Amino acid sequence: MDIDRIDRIVAAHGGEASSLIQILLDIQSENHWLPAEALERVAEKLRVPPTRVRHIATFYKAFSLVPRGRHEVRVCMGTACHVRGAQRVLDSVQDQIGIKAGETDMDLDFSLETVNCIGCCALGPVMEINGKTHGRLSPDRTAGVLKDYKKLSRDSH
Repeated sequence: MDIDRIDRIVAAHGGEASSLIQILLDIQSENHWLPAEALERVAEKLRVPPTRVRHIATFYKAFSLVPRGRHEVRVCMGTACHVRGAQRVLDSVQDQIGIKAGETDMDLDFSLETVNCIGCCALGPVMEINGKTHGRLSPDRTAGVLKDYKKLSRDSH
């Protein structure tokens, strides 16, 4: 990520150390992860110790210090989703995008993780892609949903 862009994000938050979490969220939103150089630049611009920035970046699960895919897929494995077939949905997702939970594909198109609850229990089984919730899934419906995101990834290459 370019230094000028990081500086603009910091400036948009008034250069205030109290905005550290939001600044990191904005950087991650654009970049899909937080490179070490970005953390260092944020610390420098906010005049806070680099260890504080790194502590925040490693404490919250929302942040990633490794490259993530353009499409972040989360499959709910909570009780309501589990009893309605979440494992079959997860298996379908893994087959469709070729990675296991906790992995990112080589093209940085997809990252996959499981979560304990997305908060849409009545719609289970549920999958979230880039923050958009897809509910009442079956393996066939899962494949249909992923097809649109796979096409977006192909078109962007």
